[in-house]
Amino acid sequence: MKLNRDELPQDLGRCHALIGELLSDLDQKERKLQRYLNMLVKLLRWRYGPKRERVDEHQLFLFAGAMVAENRDIPPPEAADATPKARQGHGRGELPKHLERRSVIFDLPSEQKQCPQCHKPLRRIGEETSERLEYVPASLYVIQEVSPKYACPGGCTVVTATKPMRPIEKGLPGPGLLAQVVTSKYADHLPLHRQEQIFQRQGVKVSRQTMCDWMGRCAELLAPLLALMKERVLSSKAVQTDDTPVAVLDPDLPRTKTGRIWTYVGDERHPYTVYDYTPNRSREGPDEFLRAFSGYLQADAYSGYDKLYADPKRDVTEVACWAHVRRKFYDAQETDLMRSMVMLAYIRLLYEVEREARDLKCDAEARQALRQQKSVVILADIEVYLKREQTSVLPKSPIAEAIGYALGNWEALLRYTRDGDLEIDNNGAERALRGVAVGRKNWLFFGSDKGGHTAAVLTSFTTTCKRLDIDPFTYLCDILERLSAHPADRLAELLPDQWAAARTAVTS
Repeated sequence: MKLNRDELPQDLGRCHALIGELLSDLDQKERKLQRYLNMLVKLLRWRYGPKRERVDEHQLFLFAGAMVAENRDIPPPEAADATPKARQGHGRGELPKHLERRSVIFDLPSEQKQCPQCHKPLRRIGEETSERLEYVPASLYVIQEVSPKYACPGGCTVVTATKPMRPIEKGLPGPGLLAQVVTSKYADHLPLHRQEQIFQRQGVKVSRQTMCDWMGRCAELLAPLLALMKERVLSSKAVQTDDTPVAVLDPDLPRTKTGRIWTYVGDERHPYTVYDYTPNRSREGPDEFLRAFSGYLQADAYSGYDKLYADPKRDVTEVACWAHVRRKFYDAQETDLMRSMVMLAYIRLLYEVEREARDLKCDAEARQALRQQKSVVILADIEVYLKREQTSVLPKSPIAEAIGYALGNWEALLRYTRDGDLEIDNNGAERALRGVAVGRKNWLFFGSDKGGHTAAVLTSFTTTCKRLDIDPFTYLCDILERLSAHPADRLAELLPDQWAAARTAVTS
């Protein structure tokens, strides 16, 4: 409010009213300042700070114990063992057995093969063997495809041997070169212009525009196999999903527009990770992709999924993510350290239960029983604490937003305790998007919406291969060689998990 210092009121009542208005105005500005400071801290942490949301456990439990002693005691962190754990050394490990061995013998010269004392010839009694790892640069070579012609001596017939189908008919690249470009860009995040420079150092000029066309053709060739992967993912009992923004060139704009890459992670019985590209973040994208899905969908609190959850015909059940809840309270530390630490301590206890289930190698039924025994009690205390503190915080403060986020999604946050096949968080989908986040720092943007669709297709295969511990290059090289002539009714044989199982069976 504006105040004229030369016309201050003399009446005590008016002075009190004026002081009240000033305090109200000051309080409002203080809230706004705290909100901006919190935004600045988050921005600086995102730009320069560590990405891991780590809190010292002793500090965390110290605050938690003081705040909720009247409600329920939180057990202190376990004391460290008296004997410290042996540190893993950084020494040389054993080299893999499958690598080719090339022996180099360093023998004594003939004049040193006599005893310097008695001058008798020395006898070989053994040898010392050591190994070192060497690297041979990748190389390009040309395959000359020769098709002999045969003719009848009488001039009746001329027959030419037919060549097998190629990934790009009448195209320059072989399946190995295509697999190398795909793996380099979408698995190792090496942009096409850098690959162009690598090929030039080997004496071959391949423009990035040409390689871009190759990628589009590979995506078209792999589209039927991707459709089968998508079908398997949508058959999962639970699907995790998330999205991330990507810059996309638009000829009608003076700058790039923002598209979205969505990931859909299947469960353990359907171990595929499928990506989808949309030119914006509207709900039509995930709604269309998930049209044939029914089951548990674990995602963040994006409002675009609300209609999908509310439709009884779709039979999609929401499962919320505790990692997102944790992040809200972690970001609120700057404005309300005490309450944030209490919630971080509670959430840590929930993750301790999950860690115990992993250490015990529990199946779904045992994990559900463990959660019902331990996690449900902790969650009940969390709900009581949040409802009590919600009335004591400023409505638009970061801690109020964190509490509101947790209570607003409470039923979905509890759902993981009722089924052992469900996860406590959506980190599987977030890990699947990590490669996209790393990649866009290198290739910077997609050239078009079509380029976004191409990237989604090819990244689906490289990420699924990584998930299954398969070398993406080996897989793609074989698949691109066989896919054109492979029977459509046996397409499932080329899925990454089945392909790997078949190769393992042949090897064994």
